Amino acid sequence: MRKDRLYLLTFLSVTLIFLIISSVAVGYFVKFSADKVLETQLEFSKREAREVASLLGAQLANGILKDTVIISLQESIENTDQTTGFVSMFDWSGKIVCHPDVKIIGEIISPEQSFVSSVSDNLTSKDFYNLLQDKEEVGGIRDFEDGLQESEVVYLFPVKNSDWIIAAHANTQMVMAQIGDLRSKFYTILIIMGLVMIVSSVVAVRLIGSTYEKRLETKNLKLSNEVVNLAKLNSAVNAYQQKVEEKSEVNLEDDVATKRRILTYRRNELRPVPTTDIAYIYTESTITYVVCIDSKRSTSNSSLDELFSNLDSTYFFRANRQFIIAISAIEKIVKYGNNQLKILVNPNSEVDIIISKNRASEFKQWLNL
Repeated sequence: MRKDRLYLLTFLSVTLIFLIISSVAVGYFVKFSADKVLETQLEFSKREAREVASLLGAQLANGILKDTVIISLQESIENTDQTTGFVSMFDWSGKIVCHPDVKIIGEIISPEQSFVSSVSDNLTSKDFYNLLQDKEEVGGIRDFEDGLQESEVVYLFPVKNSDWIIAAHANTQMVMAQIGDLRSKFYTILIIMGLVMIVSSVVAVRLIGSTYEKRLETKNLKLSNEVVNLAKLNSAVNAYQQKVEEKSEVNLEDDVATKRRILTYRRNELRPVPTTDIAYIYTESTITYVVCIDSKRSTSNSSLDELFSNLDSTYFFRANRQFIIAISAIEKIVKYGNNQLKILVNPNSEVDIIISKNRASEFKQWLNL
């Protein structure tokens, strides 16, 4: 249940983060792409207006009649208002001379119809984008009778040797349709990317989580086994302590090779210590200390090897080079380090009693005697 909740929270978190990032990214990418589209459209419209004006000026300079020039231009631009951009021609009085829509030729452009006088040469793609989005008064918005077309004058260029002006129009509905299509494509790409990213993230979290859980379960199982083994070992200590206590007197009487007591020193006093009273023996700074069950400590002139050779091996165990411990003094056995054992004794030892990995199996066998 906790795993499913974790995966659900991961899914919701990744989805929320993606939505926040994508909402910002889409607006930025759409505006950036629209800016490039509009910049291209503006440059194309300006170039087309200049080329048409230059061509008409050259024809007039070569003596071609104005009516012939007008007829030729009208034939070339007729019905071109279906594209994203087209050109028309006015005279200085505002009368439409040539236009893709022949129905409005001859009409006068009023300020209410188009603010052509406000169009400047430095119209930028940013201005154009604001014009399309907010209908800000930059050029002339003209609505045609069919209600389907809407254009914006974005550039004006005069024709030499005449009173004509070439106007470059941008078909705002067509341009907006291009931007809308661009926006739709961005949303589609982001949705696909989002689904792939979200699903991949959840799958990755699930795989990583499963791997971690397996490792954790393995460690827990190993730890459980070690706890069980330590519990068995401590039970074996208790059982062995009882067994030794029951047989200690008989063993001491029967085994003449083992000492019943050892001679120790306390200050200037000689003290024979019964082996049954010894809790543990250890060396420190070349001095051998004998610690009794009642916490009294004395010293011995013998080394650990000499003492251990004369002690009952069923009652005493050589834990390491520094310690000999009695079965009756063992309080608890705990895991220590890498497969090592730490012996807790009573009375407490200031120095840790550690049984190495190599002697751990021997210690276990000693407890099973």
